[in-house]
Amino acid sequence: MNASDEVGFTHESSCSNISVSLQGATGLFVAFCKTTVFLKYFRKEETINVFHYRDSGKPNSSSDLPLESLKKVLTEDSAAGKVKRKRAQTPLEKYYLKYLCVTDLSTQSWCEQQMVYGRELPQLQVPETVVLLNTGKSIHLARELEVHDVVRVHVTSREDSWAIKILNLLSVIPELQAGGCVRELPVFGVIEDVFLMGIIDELCYSATGELELRELKTRGRPFMPSGAQKKRDYFQVCLYKYIFDAMVQGKLKPDVITSHIQLRPEQPLGSQIREHAQKVGFTVTCFGDLLELMYLNLTLSDIPGIDCLKIEYSHQESNTLLGTEVVRFEEEKVREKAQHYLAYWKGQREVQGVEIEEAWKCQSCSYSEICDWRKKRAEGPEQRSGPKKSK
Repeated sequence: MNASDEVGFTHESSCSNISVSLQGATGLFVAFCKTTVFLKYFRKEETINVFHYRDSGKPNSSSDLPLESLKKVLTEDSAAGKVKRKRAQTPLEKYYLKYLCVTDLSTQSWCEQQMVYGRELPQLQVPETVVLLNTGKSIHLARELEVHDVVRVHVTSREDSWAIKILNLLSVIPELQAGGCVRELPVFGVIEDVFLMGIIDELCYSATGELELRELKTRGRPFMPSGAQKKRDYFQVCLYKYIFDAMVQGKLKPDVITSHIQLRPEQPLGSQIREHAQKVGFTVTCFGDLLELMYLNLTLSDIPGIDCLKIEYSHQESNTLLGTEVVRFEEEKVREKAQHYLAYWKGQREVQGVEIEEAWKCQSCSYSEICDWRKKRAEGPEQRSGPKKSK
């Protein structure tokens, strides 16, 4: 999916007579395909439903905590007149994030400083960029509506919201076991003690029986992307494989999810969630039931790891396929890159921009005029390091 598209739709099967009303492509939905019910989660709805959880303003925001609870910052001793030195906030804490999206990390691989400005100052994005992103979302939505219908589902808790994601995942496991093709598959995992979530565009089997991941990237210009853009996309699909393979290998245990995102396994599920879970063959009462079902179904399903990674580039206006890239997966390099990018989020290093060799990226950046990193680079090494001390 495109960087801003990771609040996508749902799954695979043949549907007809589609009639759906979407409000800004956000919300919690259930998709009816033939006789099977598929649910899908749309994160923006989480910011406007019953609990009004705080959102950072980005489509892929992963903040799940009420604003008031986030304002408590080690102030117990202040009333007693004691002065306590506060620890500097990590970016995860600063933006109130309990997890990151795969596209957060892949965006860092293009320009980390731009990613930070995009989170803090989204209103500065140039109109052309916004139009391009919105067009990409519409194309992905049209592809989704070719294979399913969607309706709204009411949620009553954070656990309900995550239950939608898990039901989406559970509903496609039989299709993958039968050798079918699925779309908009949610994946979750942990790297360097940081919880990650992503949505795979499509998984299907090749003629030789290999499980292929296919990622669609739409472009405003009718030619293939630059090498630097391809590297960003390569890293994104490699992260998807890394996370998916860990899931089917049984590495994503229920307590990992609840501890990282601070969810309650004993929380009763809402009536609509239980109703739709029953329609897809699951009788559940609390969130922990779904977590156990997910773990057992993934580990006992005999679904293989992903064998092949492909990225399809398509021209937005003409819908012409520009080309297909086959991506080589090198686990050690993927892990090293993820460690580097996650070090920023964990507060282990400062934000970084592009090096001088890639300064050409600044020409199309919405934040080039205010970029601190760019200004420091322009000053030269002597100004950045300060005056040398005399001996």
